[in-house]
Amino acid sequence: MTEQGYEKLLDEVKKLEEVERPQVIQAIAEARDKGDLSENAEYSAAKEKQALLEDRINQLQMQLRSVRIIDTKQLNTDTVQLLTTVTVLNVKENKKKNFTIVSDTESNIRKGKISISTPIAQGLLGKKVGDVVDIEVPAGILTFKIEAISVE
Repeated sequence: MTEQGYEKLLDEVKKLEEVERPQVIQAIAEARDKGDLSENAEYSAAKEKQALLEDRINQLQMQLRSVRIIDTKQLNTDTVQLLTTVTVLNVKENKKKNFTIVSDTESNIRKGKISISTPIAQGLLGKKVGDVVDIEVPAGILTFKIEAISVE
């Protein structure tokens, strides 16, 4: 994972713990003050929200414990690998695209960041500039020619 991705996860955990958790606790307290808890829909909804929030916090904390931050300055651009940006030519459409291969938690297709677990990333990993690769995706088979590999 990149350092920016790691920082983003830390920020999300901090927001969940310091902002959203107190809001949920307040909502539970307010609902509890309204009387009979067995028939209190607000209380049930707030408790459910609390459970989801705590699950998300735990999930993020587990991710943070197993994160390995990669220094992109140390990456080799001879082959496509995690955190490299690859410029490909879609042979059929004659269109160029840039993909940066990132961890699952950092993917954002609008920014050209694709998860390492996607079929396209899996098909590109280990390939070199000039290689032509056929990749099976749900829509069919895509043929890409690797034009460049870089690190941002």
